[in-house]
Amino acid sequence: MSEQKYEPLNRVYTVPLSRAYEAPPYRRAKVAIRLIKDFAKRHMKASEVKISKEVNLKVWERGMRNPPRKLKLEMVRDEEGIVEVKVPSQEEKVS
Repeated sequence: MSEQKYEPLNRVYTVPLSRAYEAPPYRRAKVAIRLIKDFAKRHMKASEVKISKEVNLKVWERGMRNPPRKLKLEMVRDEEGIVEVKVPSQEEKVS
């Protein structure tokens, strides 16, 4: 079986997490993490997804019962098809 090669790809997405609120309150943050992984696999055509510590802290910062409704995340795919999900860098806007 031939190994598939992927082109490196870097994108910023706003991931909707409102479906996590359909779960019982004691599972919402866990469901939100699963939703992020599923979103990354679907949109980045990934074989594996790794979530950074900063994203995990962002989902859990208000506790298990109140994850954010949406998150802006940066997704980077390497040559092996592994996607790393992280918080985008804060770029200063010049007005």
